[in-house]
Amino acid sequence: MSVPLWLWAATIVGLLVLIAIDLVIVDRKPHEVTTREAAKWVVFYVSCAVLFGAGVWIFAGHDPGVEFFTGYLTEYSLSVDNLFIFMVIMASFKVPLIHQHRVLLVGILLALAMRSVFIAIGAALINQFVWVFFLFGAVLVWTAISMVRGNDHDDEYHENAVVRWIRKVYPVTDEFHGHKMTVKRDGRRWLTPMFVVIVAIGSADLLFAVDSIPAIFGITQEAFLVFTANAFALMGLRQLFFLLGGLVNKLVYLSYGLAVILGFIGAKLILHALHEYHAVPDWLDINNWMSLGVIVVVLTITTVASLLKSRRDSAREAAVEQPSEP
Repeated sequence: MSVPLWLWAATIVGLLVLIAIDLVIVDRKPHEVTTREAAKWVVFYVSCAVLFGAGVWIFAGHDPGVEFFTGYLTEYSLSVDNLFIFMVIMASFKVPLIHQHRVLLVGILLALAMRSVFIAIGAALINQFVWVFFLFGAVLVWTAISMVRGNDHDDEYHENAVVRWIRKVYPVTDEFHGHKMTVKRDGRRWLTPMFVVIVAIGSADLLFAVDSIPAIFGITQEAFLVFTANAFALMGLRQLFFLLGGLVNKLVYLSYGLAVILGFIGAKLILHALHEYHAVPDWLDINNWMSLGVIVVVLTITTVASLLKSRRDSAREAAVEQPSEP
């Protein structure tokens, strides 16, 4: 797949236009995002991704089209699991509801910029060294095993090294000052919690890229598709945060499903590397349609099983709390 420079530029400009629309319509006047509003924007961003994927399918062929949709679905599903830590960070910093959209918007844009560097490095390594597939595959398999072993989320946010460094070097106010990131106090420039929480969101998402970037490279090695799939998944993640809300806690089997997906893609990467070294037969090289089918089936089973369990647990709790008749 040959991507000319003008197409890269047009795609980036198009993404910036989407962000500008979001800023003008949603974030111009800070407010609490309602479920209905979030649902509309989720449908909008998913529709944009589908239209873009359809364009890839029509103009580049069905293989790149399948790769984009598979990569987008993988990135979006991995992002859902990341929403939990976003909620924990928001609660830890006591971010006012009217400013949560701004925090997610800027934080995720920061994460996308940093992910782009990872994508460029990963694409360069893959083009030069076949053994990188072994490394990426091992990272995904290890991540999958870790997710199964330690499935419970941590309800308490622990500041990472970047956030701790900021607090050490710069003074930070105790209270928010609207959506301002800095204020001047006693002749000195202070950072506000708005700045710190944005860095926390962005850096936390960057840590998630350690598994998501190798995962999508296991689906496609086209840097253009990797970047756009990440961009559309991250841009739709903000509104998904407000739409799902507490529903994320009900997806109790999501981590297991994601572990299966990561393990599958990790195995696919390792098999692909072995195939490049002519160490395995051709039929062991997993194709894109099989990858898409496995991901869709696993996510469907995981979601349905989680919601059924949540419904049973709610019914059981209601039965226990109901007072017995005399």
